[in-house]
Amino acid sequence: MKQPVAGTTPAASYSPGMLASGRTLYVSGQGPLDGGEVVSGTIEQETQLTLENLARVLADGGATPADVVRVGIFLADLDEFDAMDAVYKRFFADAAPGAALPARTTVGAALRGIKVEIDCVAVLPDPEG
Repeated sequence: MKQPVAGTTPAASYSPGMLASGRTLYVSGQGPLDGGEVVSGTIEQETQLTLENLARVLADGGATPADVVRVGIFLADLDEFDAMDAVYKRFFADAAPGAALPARTTVGAALRGIKVEIDCVAVLPDPEG
């Protein structure tokens, strides 16, 4: 069984997230968007907004950043990796202090008008503990 999850306004034809089999949440690539409009800024600003959008989709699906097990990051300029990574580490450290960071792949990509896009997979907590 799969169920669409909202959380953000998509800029194209896709669901921001899909909840599968009740506990696995697949979040589509999120970017620095506000109401479907691109918000341009520094890599740090775009990464922060992108992660905030990711958190909105996670919340709509019943998850938190602490439930994320895998992340995919797409960067327009790999030279901005360190600046993006600092924001990323802070975001996940604040969400789950002391927890291991999710598995991650970061690749260069030809992004259209944005510096970063991030997708993820989260496993929702077992409701029975």
